[in-house]
Amino acid sequence: MTVVTNGGSGVPTTSPDHEVIVVGAGFGGIGAGIALQRKGIHDFVLVDKWDRVGGTWHANTYPGVAVDIPSFIYSFSYEQRADWSRIFAPGTELREYAESMVDKYGLRDKLRLSTTIVAAEFDDRDSLWRLRTDGGQQLTGRYIVLAIGGLERPKMPDIEGLDNFGGTLLHTALWDHDVSLAGKRVAVIGTGATALQLIPAIVEETGHLTVFQRTPIWVFPKNDAAIGGLGRQVLGNKRIRSALRLVGNAGTEVAMSGMVVGPAWLTAAGRRLAEAPVRRWMRSQVHDPQLREKLTPRYGLGCKRPSMSNDYLRTFNRPDVSLVTESIARVTERGVVTADGVEHEIDVLICATGFKLWDRGAIPPFPVRGRGGKDLEQFWDEHRYQSYQGVSVPGFPNSFTITGPYGFVLGSYIWMIEATSAHLARVIAESKARGTTEVEIRQEAHDAYFQRCLRRQQRNFLFTYVCAGSNTYYIDNHGDSPFRPSTHGEMYWQNRHFDLDVYRYTVGAPAPAPAAVLSEEVS
Repeated sequence: MTVVTNGGSGVPTTSPDHEVIVVGAGFGGIGAGIALQRKGIHDFVLVDKWDRVGGTWHANTYPGVAVDIPSFIYSFSYEQRADWSRIFAPGTELREYAESMVDKYGLRDKLRLSTTIVAAEFDDRDSLWRLRTDGGQQLTGRYIVLAIGGLERPKMPDIEGLDNFGGTLLHTALWDHDVSLAGKRVAVIGTGATALQLIPAIVEETGHLTVFQRTPIWVFPKNDAAIGGLGRQVLGNKRIRSALRLVGNAGTEVAMSGMVVGPAWLTAAGRRLAEAPVRRWMRSQVHDPQLREKLTPRYGLGCKRPSMSNDYLRTFNRPDVSLVTESIARVTERGVVTADGVEHEIDVLICATGFKLWDRGAIPPFPVRGRGGKDLEQFWDEHRYQSYQGVSVPGFPNSFTITGPYGFVLGSYIWMIEATSAHLARVIAESKARGTTEVEIRQEAHDAYFQRCLRRQQRNFLFTYVCAGSNTYYIDNHGDSPFRPSTHGEMYWQNRHFDLDVYRYTVGAPAPAPAAVLSEEVS
């Protein structure tokens, strides 16, 4: 950071270290960097706590980790590949994909890895952001982009005695490859999307596997297959690949976002039509009638993110696998005690319990203070999660998010990343073109968007009896569903074509509104 004089006037102003600081070097940060470059913005840095890029796909290395959306869809529209090994690529290939994009788009020299941001504060005087690292260093940027994914902070279960367990305790997001499971009594807490991948991947190695289930999950058959030479030739044809991508996107649009924004009678009918064959297939996978009932959801399809596996349900047919549905009372030094008083002795306890997505205090993962010291976590805690198109929050000038509230349409995160990164790049470029030092979403524009989302939310089946007992992470601690109640097409268009004047552009802090105007706004 340097101090310069403003236009020869002798008034000192502060020049930040970088024009833009992007926090996160996963797909969100990479997508933001590319979007900035496309708008002619090259003075930026990507800061990440990990020693490599890839974010979620670098952090999660548990056995069986793979994408649960076909790879030719779960990829950037401008960087499609034909050399995936499988229809649903393993996690290692997603990490390699991230690395290849960093190299192709010249982002390697923009990286600042193994650097954890612990605080961010807006400097009202100098119109810039000051970020502090875990090493006590300070980074300054005119603008910041919080490209921190939702799968950022592992969520350990709140169970009495967990820290007293005498065996090996693991979380899937912090996998220790030095731990051997061979011949051991292993237990898994959780039956979500991660567990569906993990359990079949480790069962051949364990001596006995116990699965503690709170809520069963809808499971679809996984139409996965290796992509051989012929498949690569087909995907290598841009027209065929684009057609396949279009069909896949349309199917995801109908199956996921359509369930949220479609007419109630249509989504209800569609859900019932889909439930019958899926439930029939699920039942066919499990031999024991009692197990079959325990593994079959009673809540509606779509209340939680459905997952796909050809092996998960069949795993429970094995004599060396136990399903426990009694609630967990506590963890002891030797194992897990359930509510019926039974102690299940184990050697390794694996928590497949997901992430702190909408938990209080979970986002942002470090203090972010905007104009006048306004705290983002406190604001969301007191006023519900909200932001303009998932990107901007009033009171936090020059600050943008990739995965903010009401930004993500259920489906592929990549679509959202392309949309929100295009949004923020447009705004930063416009601010530069106007010669301003601060840009902030106008309160009235933000409020109108938030209220529109809340109105649409009222017809969301997530809040009906259909989803009772689902324990879905689609609903936050305020009782809202902070996903964008929209189609992907609407998300794509609005982020690229919104009126740029919904933002306020100023040199320094904007002048306060006259008292008369303020009183009208309050009233």
